[in-house]
Amino acid sequence: MRLGALEAGGTKMVCAVGNESGEIFERESFPTRDPEATIADILAFFDGKDIEALGVSCFGPLDLNEASPSFGSITTTPKLAWQYVPLRARLQQALRVPVGIDTDVNGAALGEVLLGAGKGLQSLVYFTVGTGIGGGYYYQGKLLHGLVHPEMGHILLRPHPDDPAPRGFCPFHDGCLEGLACGLSMERRWGVPGRELPPEHIAWAIEAEYLAQMCVAAAVMLSPEKIVLGGGVMQQERLLPMVRARTHEMLNGYVAHPALVEDIEHYIVAPALGANSGAVGALLLAERSLR
Repeated sequence: MRLGALEAGGTKMVCAVGNESGEIFERESFPTRDPEATIADILAFFDGKDIEALGVSCFGPLDLNEASPSFGSITTTPKLAWQYVPLRARLQQALRVPVGIDTDVNGAALGEVLLGAGKGLQSLVYFTVGTGIGGGYYYQGKLLHGLVHPEMGHILLRPHPDDPAPRGFCPFHDGCLEGLACGLSMERRWGVPGRELPPEHIAWAIEAEYLAQMCVAAAVMLSPEKIVLGGGVMQQERLLPMVRARTHEMLNGYVAHPALVEDIEHYIVAPALGANSGAVGALLLAERSLR
């Protein structure tokens, strides 16, 4: 099966051609510009590729109600030029193939649970900790949607006592996860990108505290069989072990399952698909659109 994948991000677009097994035959990335120019870039990539379907894992918020006239549209994104762009409809009309769409984090969760770190499991939460923070949840064959779709990056947290910016930087909420712990928030707090901070900097203890609160919330509310932490901020090697240790401490044995009490290093993990989680998930969304 020859499938197309679009990992649509606020900063860049990743286009790929592959199959339902997650193999990627070719890929290309380019900056996210205004909608008309960017959609033209996407269509130019897929021109002549003979794909049977396209999967899109996209930044949001999105309208994912299949009964809605604006199904597959980007809605109230902070990227103002992209607000209410009917992305799925535009791509389906131009390419004349089925188009499956979901959030970028739901797409990554799908890739990881079927072909990555959660292979064989029935439930998994995927968090991306990068420019922003988002979370996707796969449960027994389905990606979680509800009134809209999960916005896990906006749960409210307790501030770290040594945080010089305890209210965070979200324009909508004081003290939410994204406003406190995303890459842009780290840069605004410390004056440099996280990748430029030394491993011993207090920034990492503060970051681990917030990400551990995130993992505790996921564990007690959703009870997934695995939590996967991806995104650029997680490239700091010391951070994942710090998050595990602080999560274990916060849970304090309350969720009395060996995965959390004795084996947390295999419960909170890095993406097995690396940087390809979103693209592989988009291939699987394309395959699902054909059913």
